[in-house]
Amino acid sequence: MGDVKTGNTSTKIVGGVDTHKDLHVAAVVDEQDRILASESFATTRQGYKQMLTWMRSFGELTRVGIECTGTYGAGLLRYLEQAGITVLEVTAPDKSDRRKRGKDDTLDAGNAAHAAFAGIRTVTPKKRDGMVESLRVLKVCRKTAIQARRVALQLIQNIIVSAPDEVREPLRKLTRMQLIRTLAAWRPDLSSYRQVAPAYRIALKTLGRRYLELHDEIADLDVMIAGLVDELAPELVSRNAIGYETAAQLLLTAGDNSDRFRSESSFAALCGVSPVQASSGKVTRHRLNRGGDRAANSPLHIIAIGRIRTDARTQAYVSRRIAEGHSKREVIWCLKRYIAREVYDIIQRRNCIINQNAIST
Repeated sequence: MGDVKTGNTSTKIVGGVDTHKDLHVAAVVDEQDRILASESFATTRQGYKQMLTWMRSFGELTRVGIECTGTYGAGLLRYLEQAGITVLEVTAPDKSDRRKRGKDDTLDAGNAAHAAFAGIRTVTPKKRDGMVESLRVLKVCRKTAIQARRVALQLIQNIIVSAPDEVREPLRKLTRMQLIRTLAAWRPDLSSYRQVAPAYRIALKTLGRRYLELHDEIADLDVMIAGLVDELAPELVSRNAIGYETAAQLLLTAGDNSDRFRSESSFAALCGVSPVQASSGKVTRHRLNRGGDRAANSPLHIIAIGRIRTDARTQAYVSRRIAEGHSKREVIWCLKRYIAREVYDIIQRRNCIINQNAIST
C-alpha cells in the first residue's frame, strides 16, 4: 500500500511488524483500526530508525505489535524500547482465519497491527538486555555442545564396532573416559591414511579429541551459568532439589522483566501447571494445563520428583493425598503448582532487590 500520511499528529495510531531476516514489513492502523499504509525496512539500525520515523508520520504512535521478538524481531524490540515505545509481542494467528484470508508479509504486518490495536494474541515481550539474556545464549551454546559431544561418542562406539581386531581389542574393557583419553592420546601415522587400520586410528583419535574439547567447553559454560544463577537468584538454588540447570531454565522463563506477570497464577499458566476445567455432564473435574512453556514445565517436574525422593514433608504430603483417593500423577500435578508458586515468589523478591539497587546507583 502507498504512504497515506495524515499529517495530524493528534491522531493516535498503532503499528504492526512482520519480522524477517533481512527485511521487516511494517503496517499502521488508525483509531478505527483501519490500515493506513504498509512499507518494508531493512533489519539494520538505520532501517529501524526509518521505520519509527515513518510510523510517527501518521500520528501519535501508542504501541507496536511485533512478531518473533525472540528471534528476527529482537533487534527491533531493543531499538523501540530504547526509544520509549510500548511494544507487544504478537503470537501466532488463528489457523482457520489464516486459511480463509491467505498469507503474505503485508497481511501479516496488518494482522500484527490489528492484534496490537485490539489487545488480542499479544503478550508483554521479554526484555533482552540483562543478565537473563546472557544466561540464555550461554545455555543455548551449552545445549548444542552437549548434542555434539553425544554425536561424537556415538560415532566412536559405531566405528569401534566395525574396526579391525588389532584396533578394537585393546579398547574392549576401557571405561568411557579411559577410552576417550586413550583415543585422544594416539599418534597414528597420518601418511598411512590409505590403509584401513591407520585410517580407523586417525578417525578415532580425531573424535576422541573432539569429545574432550567439547567436554572442556561444557565445563567452562557450566561455571559461567552457575555464576549467573548465583547472582540472579541465589535463594533458588539453595532450595531442596533445585539445581543450576533447573534454576537457569526457570529464570529464562521469567525473563529479565519478570514484572510482566500479573500474578503467580500467570507464571504457573506460562509453565503449564495451572488447572483448567475438564468437566462434562455430571462429572466435575480439572486437569493440568498442557500449554505454556514446556521447557519450564520440565524442571518443575524434575524438582517435584526430587522432593518426593528426598524431602520428608513432601513424602508426607504425597502419602496423605494418595490416602484421600488421588492418584500419584494428580499429586505430582499439585506439587508442580506449589513449586511454581515458590519459584515465582523467589524470583519476584530477587527482582525487587535488583531494581532497588539499580535505582540507588
